[in-house]
Amino acid sequence: MSGPRADDSHDALVRAAALLAASDRVAVLTGAGISTDSGIPDFRGPNGLWTKNPAAEKSSTLQHYLSDPDARVFAWQNRLDNSVHTREPNAGHLALVGLERSGQLSALVTQNVDGLHRRAGSDPARVIEVHGTMHWTRCWTCGDRRPMEEALERVSAGEDDPDCLVCRSHGLAGILKSDTISFGQNLDEAVIARALGAADSCDLLLAVGTTLQVYPVASMVPRARRAGASIIIVNGEPTALDHQADIVIHGSISPTLAELVGAAVAARRDTRPFG
Repeated sequence: MSGPRADDSHDALVRAAALLAASDRVAVLTGAGISTDSGIPDFRGPNGLWTKNPAAEKSSTLQHYLSDPDARVFAWQNRLDNSVHTREPNAGHLALVGLERSGQLSALVTQNVDGLHRRAGSDPARVIEVHGTMHWTRCWTCGDRRPMEEALERVSAGEDDPDCLVCRSHGLAGILKSDTISFGQNLDEAVIARALGAADSCDLLLAVGTTLQVYPVASMVPRARRAGASIIIVNGEPTALDHQADIVIHGSISPTLAELVGAAVAARRDTRPFG
């Protein structure tokens, strides 16, 4: 298919709301764009974390993080200074909670590690965090997993590069890292399988705040299309897969998503038979 021309008009939103209202198994894919209105910058945009601070990108590469103590010291201090942990969900996150409560949401796949979908009230059983979460640490040696707050308290107390306490108790040197997927680190095959399975079984895929350039997650769009699902893309700028969508809306993500989902849920409620 040649795909639609991007249209951020009221007409496009009305058509998208009607399509969403008629869908019973909606899979949602979210990227960094849904969290920018919560004050969390994206990575490679004009004001992105890595654009402004290349050292942050280096510390996000597994090889550098594991081999370079200075990279780990930088990463821990950056986490301590970063206010991301205190950010609140925005209208976009809350809209998806509303979609779930309507009974239509089958899965919420996110590339984000900020945990804001869960914090907004999304059912953890439906949230698929393909790149992990920044709210937990994992030992690279033994796999011990603990809340990030515990490690940050140690950094605040003066530990530049906190090690794994379990490994230490056994005389080993265990490296702690955020329980997120770094560059050069393998994705969790079971998590990716869940995400792709959600695309295969949905009747509509809603992609929000992602440029759809990171694979294999971006392949959810063509997979859903091949399975016969409708595709709606909501993003602040063109994406790599706009041509595969039924409707593309370019605009401010959180208010657009809130209006879209609100209209769809209201329409579905109004057409539901009594009794």
